[in-house]
Amino acid sequence: MTPDPGLGLTPSQTVGPFFHFALTKEDWSRLVPLDHPQAIWIEGTVRDGADDPVPDAMVEVWQANAAGRYAHPEDRREDLPLDKGFTGFGRCPTDAEGRYEFVTVKPGPVPDPNGEPQAPHIDVAVFARGLLRQLVTRIYFPDEEEANAADPILTSIGDRDLRRTLVARGSPEGHLHFDIKLQGENQTAFFEV
Repeated sequence: MTPDPGLGLTPSQTVGPFFHFALTKEDWSRLVPLDHPQAIWIEGTVRDGADDPVPDAMVEVWQANAAGRYAHPEDRREDLPLDKGFTGFGRCPTDAEGRYEFVTVKPGPVPDPNGEPQAPHIDVAVFARGLLRQLVTRIYFPDEEEANAADPILTSIGDRDLRRTLVARGSPEGHLHFDIKLQGENQTAFFEV
């Protein structure tokens, strides 16, 4: 079909802000109950390149349990226990101020594809308007300095300032704080997957 030369081109479309009503009807931000003995609270804000909060993003997490085992059939390390009811998956929409939060457990270390140990971390996917594909990053823990310094993924990032964007900060309330900056100055490090 040949375009009609009398008609102008329509502008390209980006993905719209459909996450709040299409993918976040259930509350999946509590991977463990608040009273779980190993519960940790991770909170943060998703911001755009102008440093404005993104009120209609969705943050997903995927992680191993406290022993370092994934609740996935491909993780066949039977010497490590699985936790009944713990899937390691969470999803949270951002609120009007771009905030999100998860209650989970600190994951144990897991091996990389070559069997080398990785520092405890949580895999993160960010979905937002204007993105045709999700952005993928990780949350590392501030109390794991030695493991972080040896982590093959984290140390593959040559720029120390960019590497620091993947390490959560402690907060006065005892929570972990992890902001996600989509672009611009202090942009979070994202991975090609």
